[in-house]
Amino acid sequence: MPNIRPSSDLRNKYVEISEWCHDYMEPIYITKNGQGDLVVMSIEAYEGLVGKFELHKLLDEGMEDVRQGKVRPFRDVLRDIDVEFMK
Repeated sequence: MPNIRPSSDLRNKYVEISEWCHDYMEPIYITKNGQGDLVVMSIEAYEGLVGKFELHKLLDEGMEDVRQGKVRPFRDVLRDIDVEFMK
């Protein structure tokens, strides 16, 4: 269940909100006049979320390469890696 708080809590209960975000690694949804307005989360949670987006983007690119036949034998890839590290 999402944690939903009024915008006044950002001013009046900042420490409590910060601690909750860090302890539970979950966002808090902030409302303004009863409507959704913001999402607050710890930097660690944000970086984790961004990292997942980046990983999914790379996986999508790889899957598109497979669909287009842009693949190489694994042994060739390992050989190229060995050559690069020996430079």
